[in-house]
Amino acid sequence: MGSVKRVVACAGVLALAGCRGGSDADPYARRVAENIPKIEKSTGLAFKTPPRVESQPRDSVRLFLERRFNEDLPASELDGMERSYKAFGLLPASMNLRGFMLDLLTEQVAGYYDPKAKTLYVVEGDDEAVTGITISHELVHALQDQHFNLDSLQRSRNDNDRLTTGQAVVEGQATLEQLGAMIGSDNTITSLPGGWDRVRQMIRETQASMPVFASAPTILQETLIFPYLTGAEFMRKFKSEAPGQSPYARMPTSTEQLMHTDRYFESRDDPTTVTLPAPLGGKAVYQNNLGEFETRILLFEYLRDQGSAVRGAAGWDGDRYVLIETPRGDAIAWVTVWDTSIDAAEFFDLLDASMIKRHGGRIVPGGTGMTRSYGASGRRIFLQISDINGRPVILYVDAPAGVSPRLLDLSKVTLQE
Repeated sequence: MGSVKRVVACAGVLALAGCRGGSDADPYARRVAENIPKIEKSTGLAFKTPPRVESQPRDSVRLFLERRFNEDLPASELDGMERSYKAFGLLPASMNLRGFMLDLLTEQVAGYYDPKAKTLYVVEGDDEAVTGITISHELVHALQDQHFNLDSLQRSRNDNDRLTTGQAVVEGQATLEQLGAMIGSDNTITSLPGGWDRVRQMIRETQASMPVFASAPTILQETLIFPYLTGAEFMRKFKSEAPGQSPYARMPTSTEQLMHTDRYFESRDDPTTVTLPAPLGGKAVYQNNLGEFETRILLFEYLRDQGSAVRGAAGWDGDRYVLIETPRGDAIAWVTVWDTSIDAAEFFDLLDASMIKRHGGRIVPGGTGMTRSYGASGRRIFLQISDINGRPVILYVDAPAGVSPRLLDLSKVTLQE
């Protein structure tokens, strides 16, 4: 999710989701020496110098994560993002996001590469059997750090979808090369029974045994896993389509391009930039976007039907939301742009169905034709399907009861191809 994605992978600190490791200092050095030539051969890049490797107690991991939160996610941005996802219904109203994410990442982290210290840290006291997984994954991050400016990918502001995409390339490459170092070929995974789908299922099963992850909302679970698996799938395709080239020279720009690789390799379908006007009421306090991936999660959260969620988010071409502070509480206004009028109509219909399902039949619908309005659970919800310069768009507004949901003038929204 928006900046939640930044929180989940704020410095590439996670090893392959669900894997944990630890051992003594000498085995660390041995594993580093074993993995470096394999990673260099697979990536075509050479280490300028091997990173230092040190062990670290789990308490120190928590301190590192807290420091990265403070550096990479200012309190005002975290607050705006948390309130926005609560307004969308993607986070529980009672959740303290910062505290929960620190608990979640502390549970997950088996090791991490700190680019400032140029050191690979392995957490003490974990299962020795998978220490090599952690080390090989983080070694790829160390190599990336020596050849590319990854910091710029980590520090995108107000473009969640692009941040998620950049993180997926970084983590996907590390996951793919990690697998290649472990099993001799990054293509071997496709010959295993079930291929990537089986890997994804195994990770979900492993994660479900971790209590903090198991209790996490869908948006946090999915954004935690997405960079490693979808990113690895994209990078495997990239190595096949562009052998010897670097993805950092021509980065994908959206999660749409990661999930539908033809829109990167063939048609290069970059997203439309959406610029919102000042709201008609209240105060704008935060803006960002969801992207196709999180639009899919939002539909799934409302409908609990994966097929409908995938189908409804397909055809996404850009979006922007604004969190609006009103005297009666927070409102959210969200504009989405679609490839075709058919895509927009399908999404509009699914949102309409979502409102009824989400609020358990307490909806009192209103509006006709190109608009819908609802009153439910102390909220007022407004949908409008329209076009801007011939491009199909949909406006979604969720506002507290007593506040007009007509909070955004679609005629003043601008689109840039």
